Amino acid sequence: MHTMWKGSISFGLVNIPIKLHTATEDKDIKLRTLHNKCHAPIKYEKICSVCEEEVKPEDIVKAYEYTKGKFVVLDHDELEKLRKENEEKAVEIIDFVKMEQIDPIYYDRSYYMSPSEGGGKAYSLLRKALQESQKVGLAKIIIRSKEQLAVIRVYESVLVMETIHYPDEVRKAGDVPSVPSEDKVTKRELDTAILLIDQLTTEFEPEKYTDEYRTALLELIESKRNGQETVSAATKEVASNVTDLMAALQASIDRTKPKKAAAPRKKAAPRVKKEA
Repeated sequence: MHTMWKGSISFGLVNIPIKLHTATEDKDIKLRTLHNKCHAPIKYEKICSVCEEEVKPEDIVKAYEYTKGKFVVLDHDELEKLRKENEEKAVEIIDFVKMEQIDPIYYDRSYYMSPSEGGGKAYSLLRKALQESQKVGLAKIIIRSKEQLAVIRVYESVLVMETIHYPDEVRKAGDVPSVPSEDKVTKRELDTAILLIDQLTTEFEPEKYTDEYRTALLELIESKRNGQETVSAATKEVASNVTDLMAALQASIDRTKPKKAAAPRKKAAPRVKKEA
């Protein structure tokens, strides 16, 4: 499993060298965009909005737009220094809380944690302590130049780090439009709804839920491929160097050919007058 972050995490005086591994993967089917005329893939280029020319990666800088059209340019070295200063710090668990106190709306991404060399015993200690206390740890970590609030918990036999949103990143529920301010339902309606919920209540078995759209799309793609309903991208014609060279040589020969001299005009014979 690919390691995407190395560091250490601590609680109190206990320090655990760890590695992070992405726990989930996006299995969305990526579709390419083609030109309908020739079925060639479409390129998306970085074009300057003023110069109207393609911009190379080395000519791009990061900036913060503090007001419309006004920017603070941030140098690459400045950003890199700031990132390293924070990433090199050990991640410290700052609090322990009950997991049910954290609403799922805060959760973002999941990472498996594995112990680095020499960290096995401390890893086991934190895992056992979290299981026995039925708590989760709250910590801060910088991933991809962004400081994240994270929850550390146990999943099966593995420590998992779940990044969560800060409170100011979660929009206020009160701002959602058209939400009824009070429940205008009858007792009979409520009892019927609860009965229906009870009838549909079951144990959560994640294996029985599948992405039906993705499955159908893969089947459609496979059936088209097997039925030879495929297209090939048109290729750009590149002139052969040999052909270009021959054309240039022939043009040179034609240009240097001596021009034919014009044939001399014959003098007209003198006209003889007839006697009357």
